[in-house]
Amino acid sequence: MAGGRRVRVIVRHSAAPDGEVLEETYRRVSADLAGTPGLRGNELWRSATEPITYTIMSEWEDIAAFHAWADDPVRHRVTEPLRRFRTAADRNAEIYEVTAEH
Repeated sequence: MAGGRRVRVIVRHSAAPDGEVLEETYRRVSADLAGTPGLRGNELWRSATEPITYTIMSEWEDIAAFHAWADDPVRHRVTEPLRRFRTAADRNAEIYEVTAEH
């Protein structure tokens, strides 16, 4: 791991009333993010108990790679289509370093 621990970033979304639109938007944005330096991949999760609640988890090589992308103005253009699904309470991403795994 050049530069440090892997990082996972969690962003919550609400798909009320149409989860299919959020899922298609996620697929388009993910395709646009392909090849982003430091991005190892991402996943879209839908809550099993609250089906309108979705979470996107992205994995980065390290915190420096994530911050380089987060500070790039292109990020805003690429991720703009997903912003309409974020609630006021979920505007901020949660950032975690991977410290252990089994």
